[in-house]
Amino acid sequence: MASTEPWIMENGNIKGLGKELRHGRTAHNMSSSSLRKKSDLSLVSKVPCGIVRLCLANLLEVILGTKLSVLFPAIPLAVVAECYGFGRPWVFALSLLGLTPLAERVSFLTEQIAYYTGPTVGGLLNATCGNATELIIAILALTQHKIEVVKYSLLGSILSNLLLVLGTSLFCGGLANLTKEQKFDRKQADVNSLLLLLALLCHMLPLMFRYAGKSEAETAKPTLELSRASSIVMLVVYFAYLVFQLWTHRQMFEAKEEEEQGDDVTAEEAPVIGFWGGFAWLVGMTAVIALLSEYVVGTIEDASASWGISVSFISIILLPIVGNAAEHAGAIIFAFKNKLDITLGVALGSATQIAVFVVPLSVIVAWIIGIKMDLDFNLLETGSLALSIIITAFTLQDGTSHYMKGLVLLLCYIVIAACFFVCQKPLNQANLINLGVQKSST
Repeated sequence: MASTEPWIMENGNIKGLGKELRHGRTAHNMSSSSLRKKSDLSLVSKVPCGIVRLCLANLLEVILGTKLSVLFPAIPLAVVAECYGFGRPWVFALSLLGLTPLAERVSFLTEQIAYYTGPTVGGLLNATCGNATELIIAILALTQHKIEVVKYSLLGSILSNLLLVLGTSLFCGGLANLTKEQKFDRKQADVNSLLLLLALLCHMLPLMFRYAGKSEAETAKPTLELSRASSIVMLVVYFAYLVFQLWTHRQMFEAKEEEEQGDDVTAEEAPVIGFWGGFAWLVGMTAVIALLSEYVVGTIEDASASWGISVSFISIILLPIVGNAAEHAGAIIFAFKNKLDITLGVALGSATQIAVFVVPLSVIVAWIIGIKMDLDFNLLETGSLALSIIITAFTLQDGTSHYMKGLVLLLCYIVIAACFFVCQKPLNQANLINLGVQKSST
């Protein structure tokens, strides 16, 4: 009788995976797995050379093991367009398309590595790489002194997860399950809502401090110092959140899988790539993400001028939608299956990670490299963030869902998108104002 116990090879011996690891997959892993497909290794198995066979098998699993593999040609096309001087908007568009499958593949590779490192180290790796695209774009934009692009893109990621992803998921899930009462565990949602409210407080205080002062020249330096102190506080609470999530209250964040899936779940949980192979692919994917992110940051102004769309709209709306399309699609798929705990884990988890980790880390990195980035995201941007967090918290307060809640969140996102679409503040002018304030403060 064939054993259904999942296993991995370690030092040539079969080692069983513990129950804790099998049922410790995060919502992000579950969401990404919904876009994966099994690769046909029948032809590869006939290759006589073992090393070549292993390399080809890994290549098939990484490149063709996702339903988004059709977007991989956009990566070499973006490189060719950059090298041969094609239109800058084309470089921007192709780079955005190329980032879409890479974000999903990073999630896949971190999950593969987690099979060998255990759930705790795997959870830390997923927490670090979960929003690698946003973090890399932010750091590259900072090195080019495009502070507004950093603020816009990170704000857009939070708004996209809270309103677009969660709203679309609840709306589609409610329509698909009209005869069922959709419920979810409020405990995880409450924790994420608290962290988002803390992040909102850290954003609002520098804004209110600036408006309470006599002039921007007098409040610029204190606002910057307050932002850096608030960023340190947010990083401390994020690491406390990791301890809470991965050690003390791990069961609250584990994605629950249906028992009737049986052997299908087991088959999905079997690792398909070795540890060092997964690590090498992860490094390579991160390098490609960095390259495409550099293209995106360098061509965003040209795309804005060519398309007649403001940089704020491109950064807040287009970048998050395209860059996180794979993760968003997975959240919607699980909402259709009435698995709202996974959907909430993806949407709220990503928003929380960006708000209390990526944003303050960007401020600290800017501090280290001598760039004066603060948490003052201006009145319109901070107001949009505040209302989005409050609306989301009210939506999730009773632990149940229906399509009307999703529709309201989705319409809120459309209104905010329309607001930034008609807001045509040029990036260059914003940077000049920012630099002027910095010079006067020094």
